Amino acid sequence: MKFKFSQDDIILTQTDTTVGFLSKNVKNLNRIKKRKLNTPCLLTSSYLSEIKNFSRIPNAFKNEIRKSKKTSFILSNSFSFRLVNDEKHSKFLKENGFFYSSSANIHKKKFDETWARKVANIVLGDNFCEKKPSHIIKLSRSKRLKIR
Repeated sequence: MKFKFSQDDIILTQTDTTVGFLSKNVKNLNRIKKRKLNTPCLLTSSYLSEIKNFSRIPNAFKNEIRKSKKTSFILSNSFSFRLVNDEKHSKFLKENGFFYSSSANIHKKKFDETWARKVANIVLGDNFCEKKPSHIIKLSRSKRLKIR
């Protein structure tokens, strides 16, 4: 379902991997998580073409990225992204475009649903559960390194 979001909104929702905050504004995500404002955040999208607007994707890995499930990628320029392929979260992203994403917790702390609901402008859903985090793979032009 398509929503009207401002650039500064912080959305609390169940993502494809865990409970997360979504926003179009990276600095707002970092501010509520109490980390440095220039800390990079993961870009989530359902379209590889949308991700390619932000950074060049190595040709050797495009097919792997398209087929990946619950996997985040870090490029050599430190840009990180996840191509979302699950049903619910992918549908949301297809209808509303890309979002920056981060786990719904204070930096290096455990998930606290009461706090997360308090700091989010918009709460989508009500049955939140922490799931296994995404796999992380670092890509260079021709090499891949599994980080998590």
